[in-house]
Amino acid sequence: MQRFRSWDGTDLGYRLVGSGPPLVCIPGGPGQAVEYLGELGGLSAHRTLVLLDNRGTGGSGVPADPATYRVDRIVEDVEALRRHLGLDRMDLFGHSASGGVCLLYAATYPRRLDSLVLVDPSLRVVDLQSDLGVAEVLALRAHEPWHAEAVAALHAEAGTPQELARYRWLSAPLLYGEWNAAARAQASAEPDQFAPPATDGFYAGFVPDPALPGRLAALPTPVLLVVGEYDIWPTRTAVRELAALLGDAELVVQPRAGHFPWVDDPSAFAATVERFLARGRTAGRAGR
Repeated sequence: MQRFRSWDGTDLGYRLVGSGPPLVCIPGGPGQAVEYLGELGGLSAHRTLVLLDNRGTGGSGVPADPATYRVDRIVEDVEALRRHLGLDRMDLFGHSASGGVCLLYAATYPRRLDSLVLVDPSLRVVDLQSDLGVAEVLALRAHEPWHAEAVAALHAEAGTPQELARYRWLSAPLLYGEWNAAARAQASAEPDQFAPPATDGFYAGFVPDPALPGRLAALPTPVLLVVGEYDIWPTRTAVRELAALLGDAELVVQPRAGHFPWVDDPSAFAATVERFLARGRTAGRAGR
């Protein structure tokens, strides 16, 4: 793992995986170590993945000020990483909660991005509902043998940490296109990947900026939005609402995928992202 000091002196770690042009990857959770991204379904065959552990997670240090766990403060870690890497402009990747980090980064540093890839992004920073049409999505899975138990667990209220862990496991099949060995392996590894202070601090005190949608509409950066057909947070209907806010957005709904489309169909996911990045790189060279 390689290291650098961020804007406030916090020591952050990142890994380089693969070969090719760099793709800076910010993990979600929130508060989850970057290891869950793996090699993004083989995207590492085409890109050097720069896999950042957010502050307080994985191999990164704990900040002196817990307020810096907040989503809008992590933006400055992304900028510090860009500067550390010596990149004038970069391709940026966010998943789930880090979709919010990346949207805020794009609005703050639009001239530092060549392209932006957001996979099943959280919509909280733009004050959009993530669960639009969730009942219809859940109905698509009604034939699954685990469906009734998973939906009940999804809506259950946990009284203890043990109950919460049990309900999360029972509802986990809803986050994948197929509840197979790969999905089970990822879901079973997740509990040890979370750092509670980073999770709890991510939205603590955060208030969406009503001016953000307008800034994103003027964003010159091409954006790829990938959402699983079966995802429930966010649903494909909700991500379409985000696409409508952006000036140059391509929306891809990956069939029979959930919240982790690189797990459900690695080759399809990697091909979608690489096609988009390659197109943007060609366009960027032509415009220089």
